[in-house]
Amino acid sequence: MTIAEFQQLIRTMYLRKDVARGIEGTFMWLIEEIGELAAALRKGSPEEMASEFADVLAWLATIANVAGVDLTAAVAEKYGSGCPGCKQMVCICPDEGKP
Repeated sequence: MTIAEFQQLIRTMYLRKDVARGIEGTFMWLIEEIGELAAALRKGSPEEMASEFADVLAWLATIANVAGVDLTAAVAEKYGSGCPGCKQMVCICPDEGKP
């Protein structure tokens, strides 16, 4: 499944509810899922970690849908030509900085 296919799947399943909830409410759900992922990374099984990664990705796609952002285009624009910092395909940025 591509990013675009996944974003469309989430749009088909949830857009009505997501738009009603709004960006702020949807963002809070995303943050809650990130917390659950953090807990799974600390103490979860591989299956629990995978499930939480999927949830975070789903809520990220959800908020992108509500905000009208095409994730495929956004990712291609920012990362398609390499690291946004050093512009290399294999990042050579210093470890103490982002990325």
